[in-house]
Amino acid sequence: MPNLGPTELIIIGLILVLLFGAKKLPEAARGLGRSLRIFKAETSKLREDDEAAAPTATVVQAQPVAPAPQQIATPAPAAAPTAEEQARALEEQAARLRAQSVAPKQQ
Repeated sequence: MPNLGPTELIIIGLILVLLFGAKKLPEAARGLGRSLRIFKAETSKLREDDEAAAPTATVVQAQPVAPAPQQIATPAPAAAPTAEEQARALEEQAARLRAQSVAPKQQ
């Protein structure tokens, strides 16, 4: 892949402005920033979970185990939303807020 110089980057920027318009680019950048923040938070949580689940070198003596009492099956808790679902929900909420703020101005 060829290296991109400053001239090529300026041309790409101008094409983006022409294609999407000056109003849409800041919104797209904000959405991308939110997505990256959510992604970063999720990956750090995964790392913390991996570190917490790492086995430690402790010696445990075997104890006789009593049979566990029977438990009634309960439904599993709902899974936490993924980063993609969180980003989509934020974007939908922002769109609704924009629509509400534009509606009174048009009347």
